Amino acid sequence: MQLYNTLSAQQRAALIDAAGEERLTLSFYAYAHIDSPEVFRDLLFISWNALDVLGRIYVAQEGVNAQLSVPAPKFDAFKTHLDSIDFLNGIRLNIAIEQDNKSFLKLKIKVRNKIVADGLNDDSFDVTNKGVHLNASEFNKLTNQENTIVVDMRNHYESEIGHFEGAITPDVDTFRDSLPIIEEDLAEHKEDKNLVMYCTGGIRCEKASAYFKHKGFKNVYQLEGGIIEYARQVKNQGLENKFIGKNFVFDERRSETISEDVIARCHQCGSPCDTHINCDNEACHLLFIQCPSCAEKFDNCCSEACAEIIALPEAEQKALRKGKQNSNKIFKKGRAHHLKTIQNP
Repeated sequence: MQLYNTLSAQQRAALIDAAGEERLTLSFYAYAHIDSPEVFRDLLFISWNALDVLGRIYVAQEGVNAQLSVPAPKFDAFKTHLDSIDFLNGIRLNIAIEQDNKSFLKLKIKVRNKIVADGLNDDSFDVTNKGVHLNASEFNKLTNQENTIVVDMRNHYESEIGHFEGAITPDVDTFRDSLPIIEEDLAEHKEDKNLVMYCTGGIRCEKASAYFKHKGFKNVYQLEGGIIEYARQVKNQGLENKFIGKNFVFDERRSETISEDVIARCHQCGSPCDTHINCDNEACHLLFIQCPSCAEKFDNCCSEACAEIIALPEAEQKALRKGKQNSNKIFKKGRAHHLKTIQNP
C-alpha cells in the first residue's frame, strides 16, 4: 500500500500543468484527542492521495494542523471526507486570498508530539479555557479602544513583511519564544487592558489565549480564523483594513498581499522589498528578503560565497554537501551576520 510520495516536485509540477485544473489552497486545524496518530495519519494519506491532495499536515495526539492544495473539481469530495470524521465535521476552512496551483507539490503528513511546537506542559492548565473569538468587525472595534493591546503571535520574519497597525511584534524566532516575553512585557496590564492576539490562521492563538488566561490575564481575545479569515471578511463586507503589508504563508507562495504597503526592506541593499526567497545554494537555503536587483547581482543567493558555489558544476556542489546537514541558521530567517541591513540580536 502506497503511503509516501512517488513523484518528485518537478514531476508533480508538470502533472499539474498538464491537468489544466484549478487548485484551491486552504488550511484548517482542530484540537481533538487522537488515540493513534500513526493510524490516523495513514488513513488521511490514503484518502487524500486518491483525491490528488497536496500539502503539509501535522498529526498529534492533540489534533491536526493542515495546509493543503486541493483540485477544485474534487473539493466537494474532499469536504465530504472531512465531514465523515467526527471532530472535523463542519470545520472552518481558511481559503487562501491569493491562489497558486503550485502552492504545494507533495503530500506530507507527519506525526508530531504537538501540532504546533509551543513548549508548554498542557497538563498544567486548562487548554479549553480559551479567549473570546472576534470576527473582523469586532476586532476592528475592540482594537480602536485605548485600553486594548494588540499582539502578533507570529515570528519576526512573518511580522517583518506585514502586521496590524499598532501591534506589538515580538522579536522572536519561534512561537514558544514569544510566550514568556509577552507575559513579562505585559505583566502590569493583566487586569486593566484588553489583550487581543492574532496569527496566520488562528491555531497559535488557540493555545496562547488559554495560556495567558492561566497566567492571570483577565480580558483575553483572539482573532478568529487569523489574518486569512480577517482579510476575507474585510473584502466581502467592505470593512476597514487595519492590516498593512503581506501575510507570510508556509507554502511555495510565501506570502499573500493584504494591502499594497511595502513595509520591509531587502536584506542585502536595504531598498523597499517584501519578497522572501530561499538561497539557491542547497547547502545554505537561508530564508531572507531579496529585491530583484540583488537577485540578479547574487544569482538568487544570500552572499557572494553562495553565488560562487552554485556556479560550480553540480557534481562539485554535491561533493561539498556530502555528509553535511544544513545548520539551524536556515531558520534564522534573515538574521545571518552577512546580511548587513539586519540588526542581529
